[in-house]
Amino acid sequence: MTFIKLSDGYEIPTVGLGTWRCLASTIRQSVSCALENNYRHFDCAYLYGNEKGIGEALEESLKRLSLKREAVFVTSKLWCTYFRPELVRRCCMQSLANLRLQYIDLYLMHSPMALQPSDSIFPVSQDGVTIAVDSVPLMDTWRAMEKLVDGGLVKSIGLSNFNQRQISHILAHCRIRPVNLQIEIHANFPNTGLVDYANSVGLTVTAYAPLGSPGGFRGKTNLLTESWVTEIAKRHQKTCAQILLRYCLQRGLIVIPKSSKPHRIKENIQVFDFELSKEEMDQLNTSGLNERQFRFEKYVASD
Repeated sequence: MTFIKLSDGYEIPTVGLGTWRCLASTIRQSVSCALENNYRHFDCAYLYGNEKGIGEALEESLKRLSLKREAVFVTSKLWCTYFRPELVRRCCMQSLANLRLQYIDLYLMHSPMALQPSDSIFPVSQDGVTIAVDSVPLMDTWRAMEKLVDGGLVKSIGLSNFNQRQISHILAHCRIRPVNLQIEIHANFPNTGLVDYANSVGLTVTAYAPLGSPGGFRGKTNLLTESWVTEIAKRHQKTCAQILLRYCLQRGLIVIPKSSKPHRIKENIQVFDFELSKEEMDQLNTSGLNERQFRFEKYVASD
């Protein structure tokens, strides 16, 4: 395992287990399997609805493997219905309770859109269709995030799904700087411009959906079957997933592939014993369609 140093001095493992869409019935097995295969980074979120199972698995597995809490790096995310400053701590405390932790290593604003406080994850307006947005300035939420660091509930704070303008706004007014940006990145959507900007202002970058979210979206490219990926995989005697993860790692990114299958969880961390050539990196950078999987047009971003 390799690590990247954050701007506040903490270190984050470069490969983590993604937990989006992990079912409650399988998440405990996945987390246990990951720990047994030397994963030390777990990417979670209030939105995913499975933090309770993750917490149970972490508690049991850390004890069974004689690992201390400090041995693992846990990321979670503030959901958008909790963006009002007075609600930020409440959301964080719910994640801490579900994860059975005293602190979260990295806490992210999940998306740059405030939603109306609600028991529903995606509250709707009176028309029953439109997402019910809230008029909370991003900086107000960020200042409440900073207080979580002050109170020792989280060690580091960062952003997810933010664009350059939104990141620049936070940086211009913050007291505690964000240390990480989590965004969609894969060989079919390198997102080079935003990665370069984030790195230039001192943010590490985590790639979510680093395998292109295969099978998740009808009609989208499946990177695991593209010839320009399979050719490289055959050359290195690796899986296509391993090639795609290695591609991200060689760009200096953190990756959080998700799987509930034990053999794939094991394969996804076996990416440190080979290197892609410059020509192979160029091929992976340029052969895709620059096709984003996750779109946010239906949401109205906060200012």
